[in-house]
Amino acid sequence: MIILDGGLGRELQAMGAPFRQPEWSALALMEGPEFVRAAHDAFLQAGADIVTTNSYAVVPFHIGEDVFAARAPELLRLSGELARAAADAAARDVQVAASVPPMFGSYQPDKFDPDMAVGMMQLFRDQLIDYADLFLAETLGSVVEAELFLTVFSQTKLPLWLSVTLEDVGVVAGKPRLRSGEPLTDILAVCETMRPVALLFNCSQPEVMEDA
Repeated sequence: MIILDGGLGRELQAMGAPFRQPEWSALALMEGPEFVRAAHDAFLQAGADIVTTNSYAVVPFHIGEDVFAARAPELLRLSGELARAAADAAARDVQVAASVPPMFGSYQPDKFDPDMAVGMMQLFRDQLIDYADLFLAETLGSVVEAELFLTVFSQTKLPLWLSVTLEDVGVVAGKPRLRSGEPLTDILAVCETMRPVALLFNCSQPEVMEDA
């Protein structure tokens, strides 16, 4: 059994870190990185085997186009440095999962632009590779997002974990769908071809995930 850490955003908020919308968890990277390290340490003390980089909100959707253009490389590297330092300081073997979020906002697969996403994903890959034991795509909502993630990050030769989010409304029992409306079986076909190490579900109703 592998125990992952919890939600960094909620943990940072509970700790009193700099935190507001729209920056979400990225604000702590910019204004209080010591809180990010403390959050990693707290998850490790609770028994986590994997710490996830605080990179989920380092996208234009959260920090804005201008800040992303000016500071994304720096913030991504900082998220990697903080997670790696926490993992290396642990008294046991801990891995770092480099978080790769939806490039254009959570739960909005209709806004996904593959032409723009390629460069953004490459930026995540190149800035986080030195700190990561694996890459974790989180909350992806469509087949094309998953395919692009697996294509771009396969070049790293690191394990790839793919986590998708499922539609909660109007679901037919036994027929789970992605947020895009595509059947989950379409993702399984992608996995059979592109072979991620793990297929996960997140940010979905437990009943729907159980069906999936």
